[in-house]
Amino acid sequence: MDPTTDEGFKRLFGDKVNLINFLNIIFRGRKTIVDLTYRDTERIGATEEIGKVIFDLVVQISTGEEIIIEMQTSSQTNLKQRMLYYASKVISDTAPKGNRKAWGYAIPEVYTIVLMDGFHMPGGDHKTYFHDTCLCNRDSGQIFYDGLGFIYLEIINFVKSEAEVEVEDELDKVFFMLKNMSTLKTLPRIMKSAVFQRFFQLASYAKLTKEERTMYDISLKRKWDAEAVRMYQQEQVEGLEKQLGGLEKQLGGLEKQLKEAKQASKKAVVIAKAQGEHKKAIETALKFKKMGLPTADIAKGTGLTIEEIEKLK
Repeated sequence: MDPTTDEGFKRLFGDKVNLINFLNIIFRGRKTIVDLTYRDTERIGATEEIGKVIFDLVVQISTGEEIIIEMQTSSQTNLKQRMLYYASKVISDTAPKGNRKAWGYAIPEVYTIVLMDGFHMPGGDHKTYFHDTCLCNRDSGQIFYDGLGFIYLEIINFVKSEAEVEVEDELDKVFFMLKNMSTLKTLPRIMKSAVFQRFFQLASYAKLTKEERTMYDISLKRKWDAEAVRMYQQEQVEGLEKQLGGLEKQLGGLEKQLKEAKQASKKAVVIAKAQGEHKKAIETALKFKKMGLPTADIAKGTGLTIEEIEKLK
């Protein structure tokens, strides 16, 4: 099973032993988790206007800390801000309705773990794949408060092969497993420990019931569809940027119009369907044709064939 699908995520991390092993590796010795309790993933807003928040997974470990675990498979608007809001929501829900003085703001430690598959960290370097952050002094780097942490696993940045993964590096093994599990036919040599054997046993597609296989297949198809849309959008953005960049050099007098077209095209790519892109290219070509631009330049700028452009009226 692919652990980054909804059903794969639920199966692997819905197993308490599995989740404890995973968290102990992620915290890298900073915490030793021996037991945990699965919490309600739905949190109601303080007012009707605020609404409710539904997490992918929330657990409380035996020493009182709360942990949010989120699986994100597509680029998210304001990802960091949203995760900060999620953590704040868990913290605020622990406050009593009254007698704040007696409570003394005894808030629990809250950690948010985000598994990012298929997209990069906003503002990241595209090289770092493990981000472990907390509140610290900006100048000295000294930790100011360690009870609010955010751990991001940027799976797309992990490019090590099995041979490159250090045997003693359990964290790299987790990344290797998350990225490659669905394509591995046998248990890799580096993952012969009981911890990873359990992961692979739970993820065995052959051991699923008929109903579980159906649900997983649906979940996998959703991921593939989302990935196809993401890749298409990325290709369109990159293609349009390249095309428009070339047109800007050739058509200096139309710089202002091209800038507006570029901004409009970027917004359109985000919301447009695949079939809409061809229509947009035709509209752009028709506009340039009416302006008297050469057919070859129009073809180069829009991606249409010369035959298609000649038929435009």
